[in-house]
Amino acid sequence: MSIFPQPTPAPTPKTKNVEKIAIFYAVILVIMAVAQLFTFDEFLNLVTSFNFPGGIRYAHFIAAFVVVAEVFALPFLLRMPLSTAFRWFSMILGWFVALVWAKITIWLVIQDSIVTNVGFLGTVVSLMPGWWAIFMSIALGILAAWASWGMWPHQRVAKRVVTGSK
Repeated sequence: MSIFPQPTPAPTPKTKNVEKIAIFYAVILVIMAVAQLFTFDEFLNLVTSFNFPGGIRYAHFIAAFVVVAEVFALPFLLRMPLSTAFRWFSMILGWFVALVWAKITIWLVIQDSIVTNVGFLGTVVSLMPGWWAIFMSIALGILAAWASWGMWPHQRVAKRVVTGSK
């Protein structure tokens, strides 16, 4: 018996499409994280320019959190051998990525600010904020939900059916 958590293989996906969806979502997260990390100092300034109510500290926290969440969501999506707790943690971070981006894009549309970049790809590629960005965040949420549904970390044990009594 070990005091350290033991990695377990990922549960069997419910369908073949779930694996493809999870890999597609993972590729999107990798592209976003690499682009954001490539110019992270400028990404911090970009998120600060969104004028969140919490000020500079909150903006820096959100910028760092979204990049860390994108990276740590990958082990669940790529079905790596993980401990059960980390599998749950990784899955939840995949949800948080979509939620944080939805919050950011909705904030930018509601504020109707002069920001010229939503930040999906950091400052490497300038993407204008707008309704399309909100729909993109919703699409990320759908991908996260679909991957979570198909690769749920907790396997249900089939109930034993008793057909007759002796």
